[in-house]
Amino acid sequence: MNKKYESLFTPWKIGNVEIKNRIVQCPMGGTSLFGWMEPHHLDKDACDYFMDLAKNNVGLIITGIAPLKNLIGGQWLYKKKSMFKQLKDYMDEIHKTGAKVFIQLTAGFGRSFSIPNSLAPMAKNKFMSGLLKPIIDISYLCASPSELPSRWLEGYKCRQITKKEINDIVKAFAITSKLLKEAGVDGVEIHAVHEGYLIDQFTLKYTNKRTDEYGGSFENRYRFPVEIVKAIKAECGQDFPVSLRYSVLSKTRDFCEGALPGEKYTEIGRDMDESERAAKYLQDAGYDMLDSDNGTYDAWYWAHPPLYMPRNCNLDDVAHIRKFVDIPVVCAGKMEPEVAAKAIKDGKIDAMGVARQFLTDGHWVTKLMEDRLEDIQPCIYCHNACLNMAHYKGVANDQAMEDSKHMSRCAINPMTMDGGKYDIHPAKVKKTVAVIGGGVGGMEVARIATIRGHKVTIYEKTDKLGGVFIPAGQMSFKGQDRKLLDWYRRQIANLNIEVKYNTEIRDLSEIKADEIVVATGSTAKTLPIPGIENAINAIDFLNKEKEVGNTVLIIGGGLTGCEIAYELSLQGKKPIIVEAKQDLMAVRGLSLANSSYLRDYFKHNDVPVYLNSYVKDINGKNVTIVDEQGQEKIEKVDNVITAVGYNPAPIAKASRHVHIVGDALKVGNLRTVVWRAWEVAEKI
Repeated sequence: MNKKYESLFTPWKIGNVEIKNRIVQCPMGGTSLFGWMEPHHLDKDACDYFMDLAKNNVGLIITGIAPLKNLIGGQWLYKKKSMFKQLKDYMDEIHKTGAKVFIQLTAGFGRSFSIPNSLAPMAKNKFMSGLLKPIIDISYLCASPSELPSRWLEGYKCRQITKKEINDIVKAFAITSKLLKEAGVDGVEIHAVHEGYLIDQFTLKYTNKRTDEYGGSFENRYRFPVEIVKAIKAECGQDFPVSLRYSVLSKTRDFCEGALPGEKYTEIGRDMDESERAAKYLQDAGYDMLDSDNGTYDAWYWAHPPLYMPRNCNLDDVAHIRKFVDIPVVCAGKMEPEVAAKAIKDGKIDAMGVARQFLTDGHWVTKLMEDRLEDIQPCIYCHNACLNMAHYKGVANDQAMEDSKHMSRCAINPMTMDGGKYDIHPAKVKKTVAVIGGGVGGMEVARIATIRGHKVTIYEKTDKLGGVFIPAGQMSFKGQDRKLLDWYRRQIANLNIEVKYNTEIRDLSEIKADEIVVATGSTAKTLPIPGIENAINAIDFLNKEKEVGNTVLIIGGGLTGCEIAYELSLQGKKPIIVEAKQDLMAVRGLSLANSSYLRDYFKHNDVPVYLNSYVKDINGKNVTIVDEQGQEKIEKVDNVITAVGYNPAPIAKASRHVHIVGDALKVGNLRTVVWRAWEVAEKI
């Protein structure tokens, strides 16, 4: 192991519990040991997932949030006594690995509960919500310190939670923690004075307008988390560790508006002065560790940093708050091992928190220890499978119900938390397989089919593997995409998969193989706009085939168009976005953590955005835009870039021995490409 990582592998303590190293698997929604949107049970997928991490040198595992009450049905967790007996056997096994386990318990979500769009009409209708209440009680799930606007459903007011409900929650924390202690769990983590969830909403002035003992003064606003830890300690003893998920700063400008890195703003949530006081106050109340980052659901990109956020984005703030407490402090947020190791060595933090990288590659700690960094499959912060709760104007949480029930999966590793559906099994009959196209879809089919025992040849029309992911990864903020391509190319080489470069296949009769996989991607759509022939296609721009001037109009406010606008702005240019829909990036599956960053960036950097608008014509440097009122406006620009989507471009139809994958089948995102590739590779 490289010496620069040595401080990551030193022991430390949380209370009296010793942890063997300073790598913490931070909690993620959907990785609850007790199920998610289903009746409480000891969840096999989560058990298998955490056991694999424990066997691969994770020091401390903090499981994903376990609601004290079932989201579906509303039963209290502590009443499922048989489950805790099963948990004890599991804890005995996981402790044999040397790992320690804390279980995160949540009081709830408040206004941050991501109301599914399918339930939005019923949530707003008192009669319908009443009928639905025995199954899913949206009113309770959204109950907040005060009457507040939902983060997700426009026009929906979250009711004020009652004191009886608060008392019931405090009691449930204590009883459940006692059962967990008896089951051999090493500690609990309270969710959370963090990210704008229910307890955090109590602590923040902009979300707590109560006039009783839970509102007003600093002590009153922090009363709820203090009562929780005191109740747990009274029930479990002072030596039972209680961690707190803690946001140092809210990074929030207003409801539904966050603060970008480095910009000046007026904090309406927890600022640093209050955080210095709060951290010490919560420690003195009984908390044994702060599991820390920044943000709220109004500034969601701090707690779930997308690719646009800087690496180690929360470290400076967490290191600052470490000066005001005597308990251990963990820092999470796109942490890099070498940076975390130095911060630990310098006494700035006590441990490194990592979450989604474990979903992509659960063995990354072992690979780090063995100096095999190039073998670590990198997380690219896309959130396409682990956190794909999408939100845009007129829509609540536009997420497939299947994804709501099965969160914390991975776009580029389908095996994660998916019940064995994508397990790789040796092929019963070894075949020759031809893969037409060396993009991500083609490489993934080739990789999995080869692991299964097939003989695979890739036919790639260019001199590089990567396909459309090459231009997509050209933007300055997409370093992880480039790392992923390097990882794929290394896998192809290590598996000795034959690649025929500069070989374009136009007719499948040219190939002799038992099975053929078509992964030829897509072609860009065009629009019937006068002058469109003078515009630059997004792919040509990303491939740097065409240079652009200072003022650039982008037709299309989907993810590609918005990322191009962001890149141009970072270069000091002046982008203008024209989008036909009522919001930017109005698409299912694109996480609000990602889209809200770009929307906030455009707003705070005065990037012109025309919504419900279209381009009428392009006449030299003059572009005529028709807005939502039907008014015409001419923008003088140097160039126009089109980013209006793609059409599948398969070179053949699917048949018994011909399979189509990736954008050649249906244009989607990296998750749809990779998961489809696995499905095909595992059926061959």
